[in-house]
Amino acid sequence: MAHIEEIAQHEGRSVTLRGWLHNRRSSGKIHFLTVRDGTGFIQAVMSRAAVGEELFLQAGHLGQETAVVVEGEVRADARAPGGYEIDVSGLRVVGQSRDYPITPKEHGVDFLLDRRHLWIRSERQHAILRIRHTVINAVRDYLNTQGFILADTPIFTPAACEGTTTLFPVPYFDHATAFLTQSGQLYNEANAMALGRVYCFGPTFRAEKSKTRRHLTEFWMVEPEMAFATLDDAIELAEALITAVVSRALETRARELDTLERDRAPLEAVRTPFPRITYDEAVRVLQDDDRPVEYGDDFGGADETLLAAQFDRPVAVHRYPSAAKAFYMQPDPERPELSLSVDILAPEGYGEIVGGGQRLDDLDLLLQRIIEHDLPQEAFEWYLDLRRYGSVPHAGFGMGIERMVAWICGVEHVRETIPYPRMLYRLTP
Repeated sequence: MAHIEEIAQHEGRSVTLRGWLHNRRSSGKIHFLTVRDGTGFIQAVMSRAAVGEELFLQAGHLGQETAVVVEGEVRADARAPGGYEIDVSGLRVVGQSRDYPITPKEHGVDFLLDRRHLWIRSERQHAILRIRHTVINAVRDYLNTQGFILADTPIFTPAACEGTTTLFPVPYFDHATAFLTQSGQLYNEANAMALGRVYCFGPTFRAEKSKTRRHLTEFWMVEPEMAFATLDDAIELAEALITAVVSRALETRARELDTLERDRAPLEAVRTPFPRITYDEAVRVLQDDDRPVEYGDDFGGADETLLAAQFDRPVAVHRYPSAAKAFYMQPDPERPELSLSVDILAPEGYGEIVGGGQRLDDLDLLLQRIIEHDLPQEAFEWYLDLRRYGSVPHAGFGMGIERMVAWICGVEHVRETIPYPRMLYRLTP
């Protein structure tokens, strides 16, 4: 049994492929069958002379997405996608498909999202999801080789991490209301106090009523955290991780990037170190461009796009005002009104792909921040314990997988970068 992604290894030999009929066209005495098997797409050429009248007629009536087993000889052909074709000697139908709803014609986005369970079979979505797989593997591989320990964190949490207005409440037996996690960071800080260098990797949830192309209500995030670390340590790790992920995609997903017609030049420019600018400098750049930004504002998507356009690779914007960031951010000792925080912005309009910084390690100041943010102190007693028992400087960040994949693929909206997107008005399929 052969797989399409390894078909070059079988040139000149007969193989058996199991897959689905992605498309079919005919030219008199020849059928051109595009077959996909989950690893790739290949053209299978079936001639009447090679397979006989009965099988040739049967193949001429197969519906799109019919499951088939194809036998034939692998032949190199520079004109074919992927450089190889199969000369068919036999075909067997495993599962019929009739009136497949997603045809080669153009369909609207809502039509396709309603049939997302089928849309992911298309060549474009296939390429995106395979690149997603590579991004996730590259993240894990890099962190694992740098001595980080995977330490998963809860999805049910008792309190907010990023702000109470974007929590999804969940009834939790007879105890109380739980919430779907906004981030694993707080628990990851505890993990770092035990294991030194850790990361968690899983789904996170934000009840933001946002309909922008960068937002999902359920998305995946990797969050490294380091004990005895500073803001600069977090930035350097993020730079190295982003560079490693982009490099892996360029090295191993050329065919998928070709399918997406992705211009590689912006990705090939990604190398360390990244340019760094302060929040103050960023505000000046935006105001000089007549953007309606006031000092103290967080940046919107258009602001991030303009800032990133100044550079040929991602840019690290650091030291945001404390009021614009979460309660757990360490203040800058030289300017306490600023936080030791960073957002890394991707070029080409993809915005923030990493957000993080150095965490507050002083017990009294952290308690003061919890009170100022009107958060329930009792829910954070365990978090305060981390400052009571051996507190150290520590830092980390979160990287959104969907935004990374969107940028690497060059796709407009993050809804295509996860198998089943959850958005403000979409909970199905």
